[in-house]
Amino acid sequence: MFNTESVFNKSGRELLSRRGHEMSPELLSQMMGRRPEEAFTIMIETLSLEESIEELRAESEEIFFQLLDSHLAPMPGLFELLERIEASDLPKGVATSSPRPYLEDILNRFELLDRFHLTLTAEDVTDGKPHPEIYLTAAERIGVEPREMLVLEDSEAGTRAAAAANAFAVSVPHEHSRGHDFSSATYVAESLTDPYVLGLIGSA
Repeated sequence: MFNTESVFNKSGRELLSRRGHEMSPELLSQMMGRRPEEAFTIMIETLSLEESIEELRAESEEIFFQLLDSHLAPMPGLFELLERIEASDLPKGVATSSPRPYLEDILNRFELLDRFHLTLTAEDVTDGKPHPEIYLTAAERIGVEPREMLVLEDSEAGTRAAAAANAFAVSVPHEHSRGHDFSSATYVAESLTDPYVLGLIGSA
């Protein structure tokens, strides 16, 4: 929903530059869509870092939140999409690999938290994406079969999770994920307001 991967990219580059490393597109791609513990494990193993997950996470979060005020922005078409969903009287939720304080901070900046029927975060599941648990849980709590649930994802890990849950998985790549493998998606959209996506939701 937001350009958080761009902010993560900037904070990751700063985190690693302090250690004499670079945030390569390959490393960013591997970390994208995963819970912090899993993402930082990949970073540590790839670059042979000596710090713990907890140390890297704390420093990364400090950098990330310093950048939010000047860099965070909604993805094009977000508010039009939300209005279309609400006009169709469909329940909607957020299922993210990020921690709950992070999600609520971002949604509250745009007064969006109360507009979602459901929010699931890293703390709500045992297995992170690409495991389907978070989307199976979302379907159960919303009260629909997974195959009746439309999932919009921007990463390979998230798309694989939605597809494994048997949800209707639509990928919406951005500049940092265009090279991902979206072969498990039902459809790959150009934007949040792709005519195909809006057609699935219904008329405004």
